[in-house]
Amino acid sequence: MRFPGATSATDARPGAGHYRSASRTRKLTGRRRARAAARPGRPGKGLPRVGSVVIGAVITAIAITAAAGLVQLRANASPAWVNPDINGGVSHFEAAAPGAEPTPTVTPSAAPTVQYGPLLVPGPVSMQVPGFFSWALLDRHTGVVVGSANDVNGTNTTESMIKTWITSDYLRLLGGRQPTQQRLDELSRMIRDSDDDAAEDIYRADGGDAVVRRMISICGLTDTRAHSGWWSMTQISARDAVRLGQCVADGRAAGPTWTAWVLDQMRQVEGEGRFGIIDGLPADVAAQTSIKNGWTLIYTDGLWHVNCLAVHDDFVLAVLTRYPGSLGLSYGAGVCKSVTLQLLTRH
Repeated sequence: MRFPGATSATDARPGAGHYRSASRTRKLTGRRRARAAARPGRPGKGLPRVGSVVIGAVITAIAITAAAGLVQLRANASPAWVNPDINGGVSHFEAAAPGAEPTPTVTPSAAPTVQYGPLLVPGPVSMQVPGFFSWALLDRHTGVVVGSANDVNGTNTTESMIKTWITSDYLRLLGGRQPTQQRLDELSRMIRDSDDDAAEDIYRADGGDAVVRRMISICGLTDTRAHSGWWSMTQISARDAVRLGQCVADGRAAGPTWTAWVLDQMRQVEGEGRFGIIDGLPADVAAQTSIKNGWTLIYTDGLWHVNCLAVHDDFVLAVLTRYPGSLGLSYGAGVCKSVTLQLLTRH
């Protein structure tokens, strides 16, 4: 169904239609001697009885002397068996002192110590975009924000990136109450599949424009402006976008009960909405990174509005861009990935 005044590639209900692409595709998505037994010697047949006793005593004395010499020989020896173990260390079985049992000792190989500095660091970013482009990086350990020259004054419409706030705001407002499973499923779809209808439902249930005003206030956003009735049309800067990411990560947005859940849902974003920054990160880091992107081809200006937001324990990165519709969504996804690669310290 289309509504009067449609400005995007889908229906234009206030707060809903503006933010979907032309296809209105649901944003889906290695471990198991010898034993010698000596029999007692016996005297030979035909020997006298006394002689047998004497001979037996002599034989016994000789045996005791020989045994003592063998023990002394073994005690003075210094054998050692060395064999590499499966971990690359070396196992030693060394001779023990007389009267003691041998004790195995293990000397493990020294494992190399790998230490990484910051994964993303501020630096020059070279990007030629036929339109608008801005980025910002927040160090979550220091709180310092750096970015492009226009990371404060340049803004873009939030599109679906704001859904992480709409979800968090709803959960925080519950207080100690538990959402129904149906509602929780709806919130999950809003983030993981970028479900527009779910976002519109929660936006209206929680007060419409008041949802955005709370975001600005609670997250301390200074460059963000609400657009009445349209959550997707909220104007935000790259600097405020990383502040929003930090607000979600530190618990101000969803509160202590639900923050971990929201971040986990963002790590499970799938389908059409999984692109950009996440594609530029090493696989081990990507697995620990929460994302929420926004993307819309808007009819009124003929431009793709694309935003990428990534939240990690060490950083928050945001990239905003607008460019001609003919270039497709993949162009904007490439812009977000390129910025990430240029700030990355290891690949």
